[in-house]
Order: sequence, then C-alpha cells, then structure tokens
Amino acid sequence: METLTQLPKELINFILVAVFSLLLGLEQRRLHIELDSETLFGTDRTITLIGILGYILYTVMPTTLTLYFGGGVIISALLGIYYYNKIKLKNKWGFTSIVTALIAYCLTPLVDLEPLWLIMLVVVTTLIVVEMKESLFNFTRKFDSNEFTLLAKFIIIAGIILPLLPHTPISDIITISPYQIWVSIVAVTGISYLSYLLRKFAFPDSGIILSAILGGLYSSTATTIILARKSKKENNTSKIVTGIFGATGMMYIRIQILAWIFNPQVAVLLLPYFFIFIVVNLVVIAIPYFKNKQSETKEIVVNSTHNPLEFKTALFFGLLFAFFAVLTNFVVSNYGNIGVNILSFIVGVSDIDPYILNLFQQSGANLEVTTIVNATIIATISNNLLKMIYAISIGSKEIRREIIIGFSSLILSSVVVVILLNIL
Repeated sequence: METLTQLPKELINFILVAVFSLLLGLEQRRLHIELDSETLFGTDRTITLIGILGYILYTVMPTTLTLYFGGGVIISALLGIYYYNKIKLKNKWGFTSIVTALIAYCLTPLVDLEPLWLIMLVVVTTLIVVEMKESLFNFTRKFDSNEFTLLAKFIIIAGIILPLLPHTPISDIITISPYQIWVSIVAVTGISYLSYLLRKFAFPDSGIILSAILGGLYSSTATTIILARKSKKENNTSKIVTGIFGATGMMYIRIQILAWIFNPQVAVLLLPYFFIFIVVNLVVIAIPYFKNKQSETKEIVVNSTHNPLEFKTALFFGLLFAFFAVLTNFVVSNYGNIGVNILSFIVGVSDIDPYILNLFQQSGANLEVTTIVNATIIATISNNLLKMIYAISIGSKEIRREIIIGFSSLILSSVVVVILLNIL
C-alpha cells in the first residue's frame, strides 16, 4: 500500500483508465465474438484506445478542456457516421457498442475527480447492463400494461404525497399528524408491493407453500381464506395446512419489520417473543409437510395480479389508523392498560396493521413500551383465533384437526408469554 501511495497520481489515473477501458472493450469482444468483425467499428483495442485518447486530451489542456471536448465531438461524429452506415448497409439498429465507447472516453474526468468506488460502480453497472440483454428481454415479457402504473402510484404515495404532508397533530383529539398517518400507509403498501413483485417476477411458478409465504407478507388472513377454500378442491391437504401456517409465520415477520421501522425499542422487546412464536410455527409446519412430502403441486394459489396500491385501500387504511388513534387515546385515558389489552383482542379480528402501527407510534406519549409489546401479542392471538375459525369453517374436513392443533399451539404459547409479561 505504501508503494502505491508513492506512485504519481497521473500514472495511477492512466492505469485505471486503460484497465477499465480494456474491460469494456473485452466485454464488447465477447458479446460480438460470433459476428463478422467487419461489421463493427472495433471492440477491445478500439475502446481501449478511445479511453487512452480521452486521457491524453484531458491532461494536455486540463484548465479549459478545449482539446478534450473537441476530441469528444470528433469521436461522436465518427461514431455517428459508422452508425448511419450500419443502418443503411446492414439494417441493424444496435447502439450499445457506441454508447460503451463514449463511456470509455468519459472515464478520465471521472477517475480524476470522483472517488474510486464511483468509477468502479459505473464500469461494473455498464458491464452488467450490456450482458443482461437477453435477461432483460425475457424480464420485460412478464410486464403487463399495469406495471408502470403501479410503480407510478407507489412513487406518488411515497415520494410526492408523503413529503408534502405536515408533521403537526391534526387536533387535540386526534394527536397524530397527517405525516404519521401517511408514513404508515407507505410502510404497509411498500411491503405489499414487495410481496407482489416477488410473486410476479421472482417466483412466478411457485407452488402452494412459497405462494402462501409471499401472500402472508401481504395478508396472512386473506391467504388463509384462499387456501382454506382450495382445500376443498385439492387432494394435497398437507401442503394446504403448511401454506396456511407459512403465511401466519410471515405475519410475525411483517409486524417485526414494521416495529423496526416505527419503534426500534418495541422491536427489540418483541424479537425474542416473536422468535419463540416462529419456532413454534415451524414445528407446526414441519409435521404436515414431512407427513406427505412426496406430493407436489405447482398451482399458484395467491393471485399475483392483485393490485396492492389501490388508493381507495390506502385511504381506508389511513381512516382506520386515525380511528384507532382516537379510540386508543380514549381507552388509555379512561381504562388504562387493561382497556388497551381488551381493545387489542377485539381489534385482532379485523385488519391489525393500522392498530399496531398506531401503537408503535404511541410510545412515550400515552403508552409504555411494555404495554405496546403486550398489546401487540394480544392482537396476534386474536388474529390467529380468527384465522383458525376461518380455516375450520371454510376449509375441508381433512384439514380441521391439524388447523386446530397448530393454531392452538400458537395461541397457547402466546397466552403463556402474555401471562409472564404481566407477572414479571
């Protein structure tokens, strides 16, 4: 390292420009190795020389950079002539090699002015993008007309509306701010959008279990209902049961992620208890899974085309969040911790995310951290009870026994934790 620091800066910059230009050229050589070399303006040697030429013209007149800009104009003109003749004679429209050559020419000012990690990021990104031609082509085939609309909606929700909202409380009764309401919407819709992208692009042909796990990242209750209905049509009940509890396990992970985002102190306290619940859940999953491991199904049970960013859903979530904020403040003021625990159990039979996110943002104001942890676990107990009732009533008779045993184990372990929390 000491030897490198003693080398002249100009020498190091020249070596970096030459090596990075050569890498770009070698990549172009590999990409066009089966093509007639006469149809190309050049690859490894030419692009390397273009990079070196850029270095020479940049260093000869570093103050005004007249030669460097002039050289860039000439190189661009020559590449333009080549591209025109390529279209005219070969009827080929590919522009990648020309852009790569221009990137090589622009390396010198980057090497001279920017940190090394940025130059390496530019080169590596260029190499990856050029090499991913077929992968990107196959990837775009999975897009439909709604993909960029969904992306635009998420950008509007997270990047446009959120920064514009005020941070001051709405009123003395509603002590949360519009920003707090909307940031909760962004967090939940962000997780839902991630689940949607994973289901559609990363695991489009996933089976029941993986589909259920990804669906649980969006909504474990909705996934449980879908799987329970499938159990009347599918013979593979063990996979159905495994999927239901896989989705339930994702509920704990989703809540833990939200806790880390909104209240790290609560997240730290929740972590050991949720770890226990996830271990119990894994045991529950393992029994039906290994019981009938040989049977497989590739049917996708969670609808990957569901729109996770509907504005009506987001607004309804925000209204629920505000409602639970008012209700929680009322219950805390009049009934204390016992009232919050009862409210948590009642709310658990609905969408628990707005309520739990409201609890996470109440820390230090109206509720103690231990009370929030206790209330969160109680809400999951109630929600698991609801899912058990759904699965038993909607699903086939074959899954009832394992559903009752599995959810009873989760509920019992949660009740034990709640009792210990209140005793200690």
